[in-house]
Amino acid sequence: MISDLDQFCAQYGCTPSLRIEAPGRVNLIGEHIDYLGGCVMPVAIEPKITLLVAPESNGGKIELWSAEQEDTKYKISPKDFTPKTIPEEHWLNYAIGVMGAYAEQGVMTPGCRVGIFSTLPAGAGLSSSAALETAFALLIEELSGQSCSILERALRCQRAEHEWVGVPCGIMDQLSVGAGLKNHALLIDCQEQSIKPVRLPKGLNLVVADSGVKHALADGEYRERRQACEAALEILHENSWRNISLESVLKNQDALGDRLFKRARHAVTEMQRVNEFSDALINNQIPKMAQLMQDSHHSLRDDFEVSCPELDVLVDAGFAFGVEKGHAGSRMTGAGFGGSTIHLVHESIASSFIEHLRSRYQKAFGRELNCFITQASDGARLQPLNTLKPAL
Repeated sequence: MISDLDQFCAQYGCTPSLRIEAPGRVNLIGEHIDYLGGCVMPVAIEPKITLLVAPESNGGKIELWSAEQEDTKYKISPKDFTPKTIPEEHWLNYAIGVMGAYAEQGVMTPGCRVGIFSTLPAGAGLSSSAALETAFALLIEELSGQSCSILERALRCQRAEHEWVGVPCGIMDQLSVGAGLKNHALLIDCQEQSIKPVRLPKGLNLVVADSGVKHALADGEYRERRQACEAALEILHENSWRNISLESVLKNQDALGDRLFKRARHAVTEMQRVNEFSDALINNQIPKMAQLMQDSHHSLRDDFEVSCPELDVLVDAGFAFGVEKGHAGSRMTGAGFGGSTIHLVHESIASSFIEHLRSRYQKAFGRELNCFITQASDGARLQPLNTLKPAL
């Protein structure tokens, strides 16, 4: 297999001087509440997006090439932040948006040549978009010499996704990609914008299963869920979901109506589940963790209505394996509408657990399941410049 470095050299005829890696993420619990100011519990994972970068004058142009698109290169002006509308160029808006968000702060992107490589499947709910945004943010900071905090970087990337991509996301993905810590989950308070690392139990593996259903968050369903929660908040006469109890939601069921009632019930119960899950994780209470993950998935399926048959089959298969055999919890991860499931399993049974999932999935849908084992990893990072050498 040709290395990333050799591919870059073949495409550009020069050697890169900078390597940037940004991981994907899974969320253990706390779904669709980051944009409501709730707490969430993501984990940065090993699959990642890698940028190889060669600073160039190029008339100030930024030249982009993705290994997934073979010979197609794109040139972007560092002063033109107009979103791309052609479908095959839409992914460029993540880079253009980050450049625009930094330019708003007076930080311009120097000319460079960029190679983009990924071991993250796009549309699988593993935050490939936030990884790409964060990697470009680090690129801009390194080449411009103007760095910022992990939080400020995440906020700029979030703005890029809001304004250039059209997805009104919360801050979870960008923070988890930027602040990930090996062997830890992150308890992120999205209202206070604070991060508390929580160590994962030793011997626990993360198994990620791609449902095979690609989600596209800019198509309106994600925005509708957020708007529904905002409408429910107004009916409840509150300015923060952190102030709302389940009792209040139940008392106002008629005023909310069926759809908004279900959205509100998910919001308040999911916030409570995150608090309980954090305590269970700290105290290594595996059965409690598993139950909370199952309850979370059922709420996302029934009240928030963002699951799909493939996700449901995978989660049910996880629990059918049995906690007594080493299963510690399963749920959909990410915004839903397809994407992936996350499963916590003891490392000794991870391989047999995957075979179990594949068998159940094949039987239900007649196709193979893409599934992998991963670990909690560190967040986005730069590689020392002098370690990059092409193969001889």
